[in-house]
Amino acid sequence: MPELSFQGQKLHFSTAGSGPALVFLHGFGEDSRIWEAFVALFEKTHQVICIDLPGFGQSDPVAGITIRDMASAVHAVLEKLQVGRFVLAGHSMGGYVALAYAQAWPTALRGLAMIHSHPYADSEEKKEGRMKSIEFVNRHGSARYAAQLIPSLFAPKFAEENPLIIKELIDRAGAYPAQGVTDALRAMYQRPDRSEVLQDIKCPVLFIIGKEDQAIPAELSKRQTALPATSSIHYLDGVGHMGMLEAQRETLEIVEHFLEGIEYYVSILAS
Repeated sequence: MPELSFQGQKLHFSTAGSGPALVFLHGFGEDSRIWEAFVALFEKTHQVICIDLPGFGQSDPVAGITIRDMASAVHAVLEKLQVGRFVLAGHSMGGYVALAYAQAWPTALRGLAMIHSHPYADSEEKKEGRMKSIEFVNRHGSARYAAQLIPSLFAPKFAEENPLIIKELIDRAGAYPAQGVTDALRAMYQRPDRSEVLQDIKCPVLFIIGKEDQAIPAELSKRQTALPATSSIHYLDGVGHMGMLEAQRETLEIVEHFLEGIEYYVSILAS
């Protein structure tokens, strides 16, 4: 599988298809396998690039990593693949990384998809929760932490009706090295507010929001949608923090329509 060295550690990625570049970034407690259905659909029309962020999937942890460092890791992959402008889609923590990328390399983006994510820094309550999670992982390991975390990301009805999906994700997350998990928690704790990135962004922005998302306060999800000049906003009924799985077909259609809209948007600007 394709990989490169980032800060002396292995960074894994995959690429499929050809056409305009489309980059997917997974969230915390996940890896690039979360996008399998998206790759299968969009590789027919795009070059689809998925990256295991440091410490997750097949990528090694990078000690002391920040969200900005993760954006640099993404940039290293895109430089290796000689990708020019592209659409960047991030789920949850992947959205934080996408915003850090947009801040550092704003002209590279043709579009930005914020999937169950937001630009704001952690509240004090959220920071306290992150520190407790770090202590728990250090004491009990990734597996026990994953068993608590993963079910909470889904709407209760979906979790109850899909135990095999939940178990598979718990098993995956439980295998990540504790250092990768705690480093990512600390990186999210330390990240700054990047709402100005959305205010200043020049490309279209897609927001996908779960109406039953317990990981992101509804007020933050709603507030961010007014920031970009050009946006597409979608609320998913009965969905928590994992619309890519909870409402997979609907989410695929939303992203597909967004990509079609970008091509139209670009053609209008060029005319």
